[in-house]
Amino acid sequence: MAAPDFRLHNTLTRKIESFSPEDGKTVRIYSCGPTVYKPAHLGNFRTFMFEDLLRRVIALRGWKIFQVMNLTDVDDKIIKSASERGISISEVTTPITKIFHADRAFLRIEDAELYPKATDHIPEMIAIVERLVERKLAYLADDGTVYFAIDKFKGYGKLSRLDTREVKAGARVLQDDYSKENAQDFALWKAAKPEDEASGAAWDSPWGRGRPGWHLECSAMAMKYLGETLDIHCGGIDLIFPHHEDEIAQSEGATGKPFSRFWCHGEFLLTDGSKMAKRLGNVATVQDLRDQGVPAAAFRHFVFSTHYRKQLNMSSDALEASIEGVRRLADFAARLAEAKAATPELEKIAEETDAEVTAALFDDLNAPIALGALFTFVRRANAELDRNGVDKRALEKAREVFARINSVLDVVPEAAGPDPELARWVEDRLTARKEARAQRDFARADSIRAEIEGRGVAIEDSPQGTKWKKLR
Repeated sequence: MAAPDFRLHNTLTRKIESFSPEDGKTVRIYSCGPTVYKPAHLGNFRTFMFEDLLRRVIALRGWKIFQVMNLTDVDDKIIKSASERGISISEVTTPITKIFHADRAFLRIEDAELYPKATDHIPEMIAIVERLVERKLAYLADDGTVYFAIDKFKGYGKLSRLDTREVKAGARVLQDDYSKENAQDFALWKAAKPEDEASGAAWDSPWGRGRPGWHLECSAMAMKYLGETLDIHCGGIDLIFPHHEDEIAQSEGATGKPFSRFWCHGEFLLTDGSKMAKRLGNVATVQDLRDQGVPAAAFRHFVFSTHYRKQLNMSSDALEASIEGVRRLADFAARLAEAKAATPELEKIAEETDAEVTAALFDDLNAPIALGALFTFVRRANAELDRNGVDKRALEKAREVFARINSVLDVVPEAAGPDPELARWVEDRLTARKEARAQRDFARADSIRAEIEGRGVAIEDSPQGTKWKKLR
């Protein structure tokens, strides 16, 4: 039986194409990681979660993965922050890097194989610039900065579909953080300024003391660990230009080889219709999710309910709907674990769901279709479990399929027990409620129920007694 086709949208061709790793075994992925000067916001994490989905679906397909996600620990924003506070760049970036990894762990984003830091790869960056200067694709300006000459690289603009007639060759762009209007020669190596030296952001080079440009950092780390041609390079849609366009120019200019076979980009997360960005003040962080009691599973459900290439609008209503959705999944997971057997029909339903979900995920990571199929499975499986069948094999198949799907989406909340203090309090209130009902004091019983529910606990009366569970 032939292996199923795995398809991805390639930004370079603007088409969904069949994908397989170049060596047939291991998918080599480079992901643009955070600039560690402030905690990453949920818009950044939407991108990191699309890459997490990509990782997990690749594993589902049976391939190995080698993913490199860089940490940008030297750039204009970091140096500015260090200068304003009178500290070194590493004193800015070390605590923020720690927060990033904690946030990533909370959202259940799998570890990449490597998290290289830009400041550990200065020699590799200098080597690329030397090759570009040698090939006359870069030049040293009077101010000691080395620029890439975009008019010397014929493929410039192929990723972003930039109209090269509008490119101002020879007009220079020094800063790391620049807008889409500035399609001009970009800095590869920047001459050191006093604030660079003071914050520990300057190194020796053939062109004097200086530091790397933002784009150069990624090319050096990607090619060091993944080779001169990657399988997949991914990031947010805002990185297509100038960052990824410039990475292509300097990498292919230095090697003469294609830099990446596929380019995959995730769309923006919006809050009330606006792109999430630190400067807009509409930022939400992973810490905000924790503070509001939103489970990681609910945020994953929310993100995966929209295709990664479509804009996603975040609102409190949408998050509440996702909280309710994963609560249903948790209830089903518990029921499936406790069941003793099922009807034979459940095996067929599980196999149909498995095929539908796999087909959706292998078709450009279509998580919304996969999620929809999962919830249909829950509804149909619950109906079969209600029939009290005796087929143990069917139940095992249902458990296996449910676990397989959740190994990719990871949208079932952890079955964490309530804290002992809450448990004692609930049991005490339930005893008081039972006494009130025995005395036919139903007003008091209802009052106690409302009190319990006010603590975020749901109770359910049954002939076997009263059960309870924590909702958040």
